[in-house]
Amino acid sequence: MFTIGLLIGYASINAQTVTIPIETENNVLLLQTDPENRLRTIYFGETLSNKNEYLSVSDLFYFDEENVGIYNSTYTPSGTWNLIEPAIQIKHADGNSSLELKYVSHKVEQINSNTTLTSILLKDPIYPFQITLFYKVWKHENVIEQWTEIVHSENKSVLLEKFASANLYFTNKDFYLTTYPGQWAKEMQPIETKLSRGMKTVDSKLGARAMLLNSPNFVLSFDKPASENEGTVILGQLAWSGNFKLEFEVDLYNNLRFISGINPYSSEYLLPANEVFKTPALIYAISNKGTGEASRNLHSWARKYRVLDGQGERLTLLNNWEATYFDFDENKITTLFKDAKNLGVDMFLLDDGWFGNKYPRNSDKAGLGDWQVNVKKLPNGIAHLMKEAKKEGVKFGIWIEPEMVNPKSELYENHLDWVIRQPERPEVYYRNQLVLDMSNPEVQDFVYGIVDGLFTENPELAFIKWDCNAVIYNAYSAYLNKKGIPQSHLYIDYVKGLYSVLERIRIKYPKVPMMLCSGGGGRGDYELLKYFTEFWPSDDTEPIERIFIQWDYSYFFPSITMDNHVTDWGKQPLKFRIDVASMGKLGFDIVASGLNENDLQFCKKAINNYHAFKNIVWHGDLYRLLNPHENDIAALMYVNADKSSAIVFNYLVNYRQRLATTEQPVKLNGLNPNKKYRIKEINLYPGTKSQINPDKVYSGDFLMKMGINPVIDLQRTSVVLEINEVK
Repeated sequence: MFTIGLLIGYASINAQTVTIPIETENNVLLLQTDPENRLRTIYFGETLSNKNEYLSVSDLFYFDEENVGIYNSTYTPSGTWNLIEPAIQIKHADGNSSLELKYVSHKVEQINSNTTLTSILLKDPIYPFQITLFYKVWKHENVIEQWTEIVHSENKSVLLEKFASANLYFTNKDFYLTTYPGQWAKEMQPIETKLSRGMKTVDSKLGARAMLLNSPNFVLSFDKPASENEGTVILGQLAWSGNFKLEFEVDLYNNLRFISGINPYSSEYLLPANEVFKTPALIYAISNKGTGEASRNLHSWARKYRVLDGQGERLTLLNNWEATYFDFDENKITTLFKDAKNLGVDMFLLDDGWFGNKYPRNSDKAGLGDWQVNVKKLPNGIAHLMKEAKKEGVKFGIWIEPEMVNPKSELYENHLDWVIRQPERPEVYYRNQLVLDMSNPEVQDFVYGIVDGLFTENPELAFIKWDCNAVIYNAYSAYLNKKGIPQSHLYIDYVKGLYSVLERIRIKYPKVPMMLCSGGGGRGDYELLKYFTEFWPSDDTEPIERIFIQWDYSYFFPSITMDNHVTDWGKQPLKFRIDVASMGKLGFDIVASGLNENDLQFCKKAINNYHAFKNIVWHGDLYRLLNPHENDIAALMYVNADKSSAIVFNYLVNYRQRLATTEQPVKLNGLNPNKKYRIKEINLYPGTKSQINPDKVYSGDFLMKMGINPVIDLQRTSVVLEINEVK
């Protein structure tokens, strides 16, 4: 990286005024100092052609704030002039709780032709306390990553009571917020609300598996409800794997203040002198052409810059969980290797139940924490299973849940001080388990050792499924108590400890794919996806429900990150289930040996088809065509980079009406209007014929303006179309 200069180009000083544009290709977040040298957010919207005119923007707005403070403060302090919700609240070493922040300097670093990093230094004029605001911009993707770093040189520790990652301000007059509450097997349930005067808060206090009830993802739409192909929208996420808080406040001018960061609930943090506290990042994509463009840009950013191996490959798999649950032995597992080979998937994944001897893992009530191979079930160990899998030509992966412990385990008996629990209160269990104290370095070493041991003993291990099922009850750390560290550090230091372990794993094992699982969608954020190649969206694999869940996750995550398994959930035919699971990373959790001949042949053909088009799904651009929340049909398509090929998925999602057939065509998107295309139906079940003419040639213009009718009916409930350019 190199520094362009303290005040790059049009980030200029006019008298005492400093104007700092944070620019993407199409939008700008404009910051400016006021006569008191406080930093304000004065504009968010489309960029100006003449950059010098940014200096004149503040003259167009006037907000009389004498009674409450400064609404559009770029990072709002507390205890002095401000009487509204702060972004930061502290208590100095001398006990004083006032804070003032004045602009000192800023710099812009050009990381590459597409990426810049702007840092802005603010200081308290009386106390040796400062914060730095960071804005990392990926210009072409219109994506901003924003965080804050806090440091001081006072004579004792400063108490951080609130420490937001970002404090944004928008002057549009109508705001529509979509949030995604949920619960186990009901993740990502969208609710769109027109924001009114006052505060709307979305938060989590669960500690681990923090996203179980609320998601840190949001859609903010300006002036009108969110639309797929028009309007200004922000798709955002706080990239933090613990307790979070998003605060949306419409002020008395009907403007919107947005503050996001770690939830300050039970998380006051003592910061020693000269130690930097870095907040998690708020990541958001901006579009003036609706949620479709915003999500495509966010997907592109994620694949290129954030997700581990985001531009690489993924392994299709057969998992044994719903085939065996805890009831298996060596022979039963090795038999499943043949099923994996016969289906044509890349890998077999051994799920829960393979470990524990004194307390064997025969249910979820015992064994968790005792990561030695169960000698009764697997007398020849994991190495033997890997050898047998290799004979069948399939790779081998394994399930772990290293952050958790059952009370009925040797780990619990030997290291009670490693367990998060209140020593004077009854234990409270979630799925018969408790959470290990990841703030404790010994626990971090233990968790790292689980993974390192598996890889050391089994160098060809191809995959890890990392689960996390419990939330934190009775939050108390024996380690923090022993060290004299406040208990309010636990929620934060737990997550930092987890990241530290994952960093160590990736230094030693940089490329092995790992799935992020958390009882379904209890975890899924762009900080953890630095270390994981993919995540498990939900334990609900019923295919109709999965269409909705995957649809709503698709606003924030590219398909290459989402694991979708074919199971026996639901009443839909096997074809429908496979078609739904093909919109991401395909896996199977079925008893393949129990399939009838037609189902088996269809599975094998569908997997072959998937291997042919998977790169379009993983790396192509997603266009959502018919929203299942609004239509009887769901339709979406993936288009490759040069618009020469595409895959279109169509599903019947409403069975309440006896649909004769689709009445209207589905308009496609993302094609080249000047190219010619043929459309072929694939994933046809044995004995059925397509109603799509594969020889007919269409222009891209026709397909995007008129469309194609997939001929969905009660006999054809899912239709997959392959589109290829005619040259």
